[in-house]
Amino acid sequence: MADVSHTRGDLAGHPDVSEMAARYDRVLGGRDVVLVDGPVFLVGLYCAASPWIIHYTSSQPALVTHNLILGIAISLLAIGFTVTPDRMYGLSGAMCAMGAWLIISPWVVGSGPDAGVIWNNVVIGALTLLLGAVCVGVAARSRRATT
Repeated sequence: MADVSHTRGDLAGHPDVSEMAARYDRVLGGRDVVLVDGPVFLVGLYCAASPWIIHYTSSQPALVTHNLILGIAISLLAIGFTVTPDRMYGLSGAMCAMGAWLIISPWVVGSGPDAGVIWNNVVIGALTLLLGAVCVGVAARSRRATT
């Protein structure tokens, strides 16, 4: 068995330490939005589950499918923001568009929605729009800082 007790616990002597530090800074540079990733994911999950939570599955079948698909898409964006932030924050604007669409969708997709369905989508849409705007702002600021 090899004796590893004499090895150092840090990477100070590693020949690529400066390159690794630069890569680490580059990867985590846009992580100012880390506090937004979780709420975006939760808004997406709620959007997908809202037809069953608000109980409009039988009265608005088209809106059920619509909210399920958009909720899954928002959740996938949140996962992408977390896993590959450098590549995904360009899609923050898509979240803003999804939020605006969620606000008007009860009248476009639904058929005679009641007040509960309208308020549900307006709140989800406003939160998505707001979180998307925060992501856009942070992504723009981090791009300016790196260039």
